[in-house]
Amino acid sequence: MHLPRTLRHQAPSVLLLVAGGCSLHGAPAFSIAGAYFPGWMICALIGVGVAVGLRVAFVLAGIDAVLSLRLFTYTSLGVMAALLSWLLCFGP
Repeated sequence: MHLPRTLRHQAPSVLLLVAGGCSLHGAPAFSIAGAYFPGWMICALIGVGVAVGLRVAFVLAGIDAVLSLRLFTYTSLGVMAALLSWLLCFGP
């Protein structure tokens, strides 16, 4: 069957929109004090905590004074910690 050109280009987009809500499991969430918090928020808080903890450790060790781009260093360390915690908790 030969589809018209406009329909042929729109069909994949329509299929993606229809199948976008399909999943086998619900969203990962934690119940804390009766409220459900999404998993990404918990992982983000872990990342912030790790970044702050590493900042304190680097200041005490004297490494912080040597760093030239502190903001990017601590941000990337926090993002790596958040992504690692996501991978360990919810990964394949």
